[in-house]
Amino acid sequence: MTKMATETTQKLRSGAVVAVAMAVMNVSVYAYTVLVAHSIGKAPYGAFSALMGLLLVISVLSLGLQATGARRISAAPHQVAAIERVVLGVGLRSAVVLGGLCLLAAPLINGLLRLESLPTALLVGVTAFPLTYMGAQLGVLQGEERWVPLALVYLAQGLGRIGLGAALIVFRPTEFAAILGVAAGAWVPVVIAWFALRRPRARSEHSEGHPGLELLREVGVSSQALLAFFALSNLDIVLARATMPDDQAGLYAAGLILVKAVLFLPQFVVVLAFPAMSKRPDVRTMVPALAVIAVLGALGVAATALLPDLALLFVGGDDFAEVSGDLWKFGVVGTLLSMIQLLVYSALARRQGRAAVVLWTALAVLVVGALFVHTAPSLVLLVATIDAVLCAALLVIALISSREDAREPAGSATA
Repeated sequence: MTKMATETTQKLRSGAVVAVAMAVMNVSVYAYTVLVAHSIGKAPYGAFSALMGLLLVISVLSLGLQATGARRISAAPHQVAAIERVVLGVGLRSAVVLGGLCLLAAPLINGLLRLESLPTALLVGVTAFPLTYMGAQLGVLQGEERWVPLALVYLAQGLGRIGLGAALIVFRPTEFAAILGVAAGAWVPVVIAWFALRRPRARSEHSEGHPGLELLREVGVSSQALLAFFALSNLDIVLARATMPDDQAGLYAAGLILVKAVLFLPQFVVVLAFPAMSKRPDVRTMVPALAVIAVLGALGVAATALLPDLALLFVGGDDFAEVSGDLWKFGVVGTLLSMIQLLVYSALARRQGRAAVVLWTALAVLVVGALFVHTAPSLVLLVATIDAVLCAALLVIALISSREDAREPAGSATA
């Protein structure tokens, strides 16, 4: 009983450390965005936002590397040294290739986004390298469950951006300085992770099961599933702008601030639960984490419903009062997206491809459905309905997959 209590205490401490670090990171990133919006002007901020959207898409490869590295290390702890070498090697090569492609595409980026600044477009490639390699580093730390170094990397990711970025913007308030701050800040967590991972390790002879090409294939599968999730959780505002009057699109955008807050709040649960789901890829390891996310989301929805005026201040103030009565619905969307995110990572832990097909299908339904709604309340209701059905479908897939795995012979599962 004492040992169990000690392990529980350690998990709670680890969870608290990672949760605080990720909260500081998210607040820092949000604060930097607000600082840029107030410092460089409306037109330059439009260019900055477009570049940040592009970097968000590029970061999917980083998330794929992190998920793959963490899964493989968690599932095969006796091969940590060998897997780590492969993950970091693939991460470095991926970072070089993606960064190089972005540098070559800089003239195209400059033209498509109407930046009128080739140096600014080149910073996308400069940022893509550390952003991608950091994914491999995070995957190793997460898979080894080294929560304190992992928390420091997350902390550096946020504080590095706002610290270096703010200094650059004060010196020169332009979109170039704002993106340069993002690029410079992206190197800080890479350096910290390098120090955390540079300790000598015993070399393993059992590396034949994790060659670079095989790992790269898994990264590709993981990345496209995560891309589908990112598209599903971000495309609605694009659809709102395309199908609604400006005032309704503005109201919907205000509500999305609450969606992002509720989505990011329990993100630490996914980070902590993923190694356990990789070690024991069945529903029983996922359910407690899913329950925690549901409870946190329910508390957020209840607080929004009971205190709509306070929630309204958070999303933009009296200018958006028309949406105050519907803010709890945005809280529901954020909760469902958080649960979907965990279910997606659970599918990655089981290497289950059916989840990606369901995600892309839900995205297609959202695009078609959005053509028939023209107000913020109707769109949030549509999104909530699609997300609820998607969440249920992913849960059913997880249950079916778990039963199929349980029926497999022990030797097959080990292989």
